[in-house]
Amino acid sequence: MPSVIGSRGQIVIGKPIRDALGLKPGYIAVQHLVDDHVEIFFYPPEHEKSLRGVLARHAKKAVSTDDWPQMREAAWSKEVRRDWESGEEEE
Repeated sequence: MPSVIGSRGQIVIGKPIRDALGLKPGYIAVQHLVDDHVEIFFYPPEHEKSLRGVLARHAKKAVSTDDWPQMREAAWSKEVRRDWESGEEEE
């Protein structure tokens, strides 16, 4: 599907390709020159949707802001202890 480069260096990505890749307005296009051709990777834009509650089924209890440092330290200690007991070493 050929395209003509416009006066500002723009090209149109054909609708069949946009549909196949699920591209929507606002996606980020990152271009890389590879030898004698261009590769383009598309990334969705940041969204405004709330992720609140997405991990609720995995949470055992709510943690207050004041308790967060102690909970984080306890989690790290538990993980280090588990690694130590299993004999895992970092390289």
